[in-house]
Parts: sequence; C-alpha cells; structure tokens
Amino acid sequence: MAFPAGFGWGAATSAYQVEGGWDADGKGPSVWDTFTHQGGERIFKNQTGDVACGSYTLWEEDLKCIKQLGLTHYRFSLSWSRLLPDGTTGFINQKGIDYYNKIIDDLLINKVTPIVTLYHFDLPQTLEDQGGWLSEAIIEFFDKYARFCFSTFGDRVKHWITINEPNIFAVLAYELGMFPPGVPHIGTGGYQAAHNLIKAHARTWHSYDSLFRKEQKGMVSLAFFTFWVEPADPNSMADQEAAQRALAFQLDFFAKPIFLDGDYPDVVKSQVASMSQKQGYVSSRLPEFTEEEKRVIKGTADFFAVQYYTARLVKHKENKQGELGILPDAELEGFPDPSWESVDWLYIVPRGIRSILKYIKETYNNPVIYITENGFPQNDPPSLDDTHRWEYFRQTFQELHKAIQLDQVDLRVYCAWSLLDNFEWNQGYSSRFGLFHVDFEDPARPRVPYTSAKEYAKVIRNNGLEGCS
Repeated sequence: MAFPAGFGWGAATSAYQVEGGWDADGKGPSVWDTFTHQGGERIFKNQTGDVACGSYTLWEEDLKCIKQLGLTHYRFSLSWSRLLPDGTTGFINQKGIDYYNKIIDDLLINKVTPIVTLYHFDLPQTLEDQGGWLSEAIIEFFDKYARFCFSTFGDRVKHWITINEPNIFAVLAYELGMFPPGVPHIGTGGYQAAHNLIKAHARTWHSYDSLFRKEQKGMVSLAFFTFWVEPADPNSMADQEAAQRALAFQLDFFAKPIFLDGDYPDVVKSQVASMSQKQGYVSSRLPEFTEEEKRVIKGTADFFAVQYYTARLVKHKENKQGELGILPDAELEGFPDPSWESVDWLYIVPRGIRSILKYIKETYNNPVIYITENGFPQNDPPSLDDTHRWEYFRQTFQELHKAIQLDQVDLRVYCAWSLLDNFEWNQGYSSRFGLFHVDFEDPARPRVPYTSAKEYAKVIRNNGLEGCS
C-alpha cells in the first residue's frame, strides 16, 4: 500500500510541552509558566513544564529520535518569550535565536524539512497582562513577532504555521478558562479571542506575502483542530442539521473566512445573533468583520493544515433556557458511540480522518492538505510494547491511503503527535502521546522508542504499509 512519491512523514512537538528551561538564558515568562506555578489543581498533580522533556538542553537527543525514525518533516514551535522575553522586539534574546538556529540547521543537514509554528498556546505573560487575545492590540504584537521570525529564520524555513488550533485555543483559554489566563468569559470570550486570532493570522500572512515571499518562497497557513461528527440518528433531519452546525462552529468558523470569503458561516452568525437577542443583548455576541476586514482575511493560507484525533455523534438540543455558551449557541450536544474504544478523552475512530479530509476537499476547493497532528495516547504507566496503539496508527494509514487513492484528496504530509511523551496541558504527564518514551523521573530524561516508533520507521522507509492492498 504505497503512498505517492515524495509523501511527507513527520512528527510534531511544541515549545512549552517539551523544552523546559522555563527561565534559562534570558527567557521571559509565558502564560503557561505563570498558570502552572499558581497551582490550584488545574493541572494533573499540579505538574509544570519547567523541565518537561528537557529539549532546551537535549536537542541532540531529539535529533537522534528524528533520525532513528527517518522523518522527512519535523514540526516544532518557537517560544515567543524565549525569543522576545517581553513579547516585543525591544529586547531580543540571542540565546533563543541560537537555539532555534541549531534545530533548523541540524534538520536541514539531515534532509528533514522543518515545519515551524509561531504560536502554540504560550503567550508572553507581559502581553497577557495587556489583555492577551481579548485585546485588539495583540494583532500588532503578533505581526511584529512574526516578521521578526520570518526575517530571522525564513531563509531556511519554508513551511510556517502562524497559530496552532485557534479554534480550540480561543474556547479553552478565553471562553472556559481551562487554559491560562484561567478566567472564564462564557458566551463572549471565545468569540472575541477568535475574532482577534483570525485578524492576527491574516495580518501576518499579508506581511509574509508582501515582505518575504518573493525572496524566501515559503508557505504560510494555520492549523485547525477538528472532530469528525455524525448525526446521532442518521434518519433525523434535526440531528443531520446539528452535525452540520457542529462542523460550522468548530472548523468552518475559522476556515471559511480564511479560505473562502472572509466571513463567518451564515449558520453561526444567525444562531449567535438570535440567541443574543433572546438574552437581551443589543447586538450579537459574535463580533462582525467590516467589508475591508473581509477582503483582508479572504485567501490568507497557502495550504490547509488539519489536526484530527477523534469523533463524536451529535444531536439537536434546543436552547430553551437561553443558556450562555458556544454549545448552547449551536444548539447541539455531542457524545461518543458506545461501541468506540477509548483512551482517556480520545475515542478511537480512524475512519473519521478520511471523512474530514473528504469534507475539506469538497468544502474548500480541493486544497493541498497537511495533517499537522494525529495520534493516540497511552495512560501512565505505559507499555513500551504498545502494539495496541500501533494498530490504531495502522488503521489510520489505511484510511489516509483510501482518502488519497479513492477520494483523490491532495494530502501531502502526515505528522504524528508526538515525537516524545510530553506535558499534555491540563493532563500534565499522565497522558503519553510519544513515539518515544520519556522517563520524567530520571533527570537525564532518557528517550526510548516504543514499538510504534519502530513500526512507524518501517512505514516511512517503505513509504507506506507493507502487505496491505
């Protein structure tokens, strides 16, 4: 079962989740440093990313893992506050530049293509103190940071992701308060942050386009998280419509403005407006883009980056009480099929990845697609011989092959999450997604391959699964 010639096989990490060195060599604090140091049981066992995998000092060990797998691509993120400790270019931390230069140069020497994320949830604390993503001022701060990165690293980096999972980040950070700054704004915060995230991405894309593209010849996009969703009752028109609304609220909310026409989906606008009116708001809780903003936002991505983990069944749930929140706005509830296997929050539905790819192809004019994350966790303590988990990967690759061959999806790259077991946000180190096991009790943080890593290396070597038609 061969994949197309030149298909990209990668793995991904992010700065806060693996680097450690939280205050080393002039790095400024990020919101995750502040949030984890505050304790309060918001993170599993009050764990922190202070040391994490120690990748700030152990890059050579990570590189060995990358070479052992034979990866063609490696996705990692830059720590904004390691490069610019207060978030601005007023002070530039050369040690931070040196660290990322070494990563990029080592990857290129080993013929591995870097995919670099500018922002993976770790805002400099100084900028959060000025309103973070709820403030329009963030757009200018982000654009200046992005320009700094393009000019510093863009001679060698040709694949950029501006923002990781803005659709999930806006909700967890500013709607529910599960992520820093940890203050819920139910019904308003998610929409306000999303509005600024979209505008910041678009501004940054235009900066690249006008100032760097001609010389650097790279590509810029952003990475969306998405569930696959299906109607709980396939024969119910209400559930079918609820499933469409679920995709509109989570994926199309960001993808439609950026890839198609500069504006939110109609169903999202009408749902939020009618709920807002019933709740006594003078205008919709969903901000509006001006005509000029729509023109600026439209068409600001060079490929479609998607992150898929799991699926949900969806049913219509009327918001009779006028409850505030995104799910009540969408008038739906989601739940797993009882037959699906699960590990922690993640229900194993490999066929969903093919369905989401087909949906993207049909909705967004057959774009070039990169899967920038996909993976399966093990609970602690994990088994090094994770044959069960490898079976999920194998099924996923079969679905990707079908998407390419049968559905004619233009999929170019697949990145597994993650290269290493790491700090999984609120779950701390209890949920292990790594291809390589990391012993967080050992100060040396040794990396040991799981069976999955050895099997993935074979897939990469063969550019596909052996013995599968």
